[in-house]
Amino acid sequence: MEKWSLMTITVLLALTVRWAVSLGSYSGAGKPPMYGDYEAQRHWQEITYNLPIRQWYFNTSDNNLLYWGLDYPPLTAYHSFVCAYIAKLINPDWVALHTSRGYESQPHKLFMRATVFVADLLVYIPAVILYCFSLKETSAKKKASTCALCILLYPGLILIDHGHFQYPLSLGLALWAVLCLCHDWDLLGSVAFCLALNYKQMELYHSLPFFCYLLGKCFKKGLKGKGLVLLAKLAGTVLLSFAACWLPFGTDVEQIMQVLRRLFPIDRGLFEACMFSSPTHCPDKVANIWCSLSVLIKIKNVISPRTQLKLSFAVTFLSLLPACIKLTVQPSLRGFKFALVSCALSFFLFSFQVHEKSILLVSVPVCLVINEIPFMATWFLLVSTFSLLPLLLKDELLLPYAVTTPAFLAVCLASFSILEKTSAEDLQLKAFSLSLKGYVSWFKSFPRIVRSLFLLSLALMGVLSVLSAAVPPPQRLPDLFPVAVAVVSCLHFLLFLLYFNVVILWDSKNRGQKKIS
Repeated sequence: MEKWSLMTITVLLALTVRWAVSLGSYSGAGKPPMYGDYEAQRHWQEITYNLPIRQWYFNTSDNNLLYWGLDYPPLTAYHSFVCAYIAKLINPDWVALHTSRGYESQPHKLFMRATVFVADLLVYIPAVILYCFSLKETSAKKKASTCALCILLYPGLILIDHGHFQYPLSLGLALWAVLCLCHDWDLLGSVAFCLALNYKQMELYHSLPFFCYLLGKCFKKGLKGKGLVLLAKLAGTVLLSFAACWLPFGTDVEQIMQVLRRLFPIDRGLFEACMFSSPTHCPDKVANIWCSLSVLIKIKNVISPRTQLKLSFAVTFLSLLPACIKLTVQPSLRGFKFALVSCALSFFLFSFQVHEKSILLVSVPVCLVINEIPFMATWFLLVSTFSLLPLLLKDELLLPYAVTTPAFLAVCLASFSILEKTSAEDLQLKAFSLSLKGYVSWFKSFPRIVRSLFLLSLALMGVLSVLSAAVPPPQRLPDLFPVAVAVVSCLHFLLFLLYFNVVILWDSKNRGQKKIS
C-alpha cells in the first residue's frame, strides 16, 4: 500500500507541473500565416475529419500540403480523426474545413491541452510507473517512486509536450514495448513498437536495438529449434501489425507511395526542411554534427542533396554499428537499454533532416537507465533540455524552462546524490578503466575531474541561457546565441556518444540479467 501512496504523490506532482506549464504559450500562438505545431495538430484534425482517407496525404484544393500537410504515419492521422470527432461534438467551428485555419480561443486551447493530458495519462505515465516497479535494482519501494519522479519531471519532454505542443504517444508506446521485453513478452513488445513506429517515423531511431536484441535472442535459442519458431512469430507479428495500421491505404499502391513520400522527403536535402522562413526551423539551431559543421562549412552549398543523403547514411551506419553488433552477439536487457540510447544519439547527431525536438528520442531511453548511471543520465537530460532553448524562447517558454530545469536537477541531487556517484564503477567504466591501467595515470583523479567538468558544463549552460534570454545579439550576428547553444550542445552529445559506446563495448558481465535460453 505504501508504494502506491508514494507513487500517487509522484504522479500528482508530475501532473501539477504539466498543468502549470500548459497554462503558458504554445508553438506559433498568434503568429500567422503558419502559426506553429499547435495549429499543425489542429489542422490535421480538420483534414482527417472532413476529407476521405484517400485525400489525407495528397495535395488538393481542400488539402494544401504546403500548409501543415500530414507528414506522419497513419496512426497519427487516426489519432487526429478521433480528436476531431470529439472536437466536432463540442464546437464544430474548431474543425470546420477552410474556415477553422488558425483558429485560436481559450476553450479550444483547453481542449487541445486536455488531449495531451489524456495521452499522457493513458499511455506515457502508466508505462513509466510500471517500468520503475519492474526494475530489479529498485527493490526498495521508495526507490521506485523516486526513479519515476525523476523520469516524469524531465523538463525537456514536459516543455515540448505541454508547452510547445506535441503528443507523447510514440514515446509512450515505445516505453510499453521496452516494458514488454523486460518481461519476456516479445510478441506484445513487437506490437507496441510497431504502433510507435506507425505513429511517428522518427521511432526508426530505436528500431535497430529492438531488431538486434530480438534477433540475438533468436540466435541464442538456436535457429534450428526454439529460435526459428520465435523468429517466425516475430516476423508474423510485425507484418500483421503493419498491415492493420496501413489497411485503409493498402488498396492502392499510389496511396502507399504518396504516404511514404510524405514521410521521407529526401529531396529536401540534409537539413530539416525550411518550408517557410521561420527561426525555429533554421538548420543552424539543431545540435547535431551537420548543423554545427555548417557554421564553418556551408555543406548545403558544397554537396548535392543526393550526396548529402549518402554521406549521412554512411556516417550514421558506421557510428551505430559497434553497439548493434555487440547487442546481437550478446543480447541482454541492460545492453538493449544502453543501445537504445547510443543508436538514437547516433541518429540524432549524424542522420538526415533532424529536428531539434528529436533529442527527446534519445532522452527517454536515457531516463530508462537513470537508476544505473544517475550522474551521467542527469547530466545528459540537462544538456538535452538546454539544446531546446532557442525553440523554447520563440514559444515564450523561458519561465517554465527556468523553473523546471533547476527543479529537475534538485530532485536528481536529492534522489540519487549524483555528485557522490562519479567513480569509474558508478559510471559503469570499471572494466574500461582496468584496461587502461598503467597507460593513463590521471584515472585516479577521475571522479574529481568528472565533477569539475559537470559543474563547468552547468555554468556554461547557465550563462548561455541568460545571454540568450536577456542580451540582444550583435546586428552582424543575429543567430549568435542560438548557434552557440547548438554547438555547445553538440560537443556534449559527441562526448556522451563516446561514453555510452564505451559502456556498451566494455560491458562483459551483463549484471543482473536473466540468462536467455
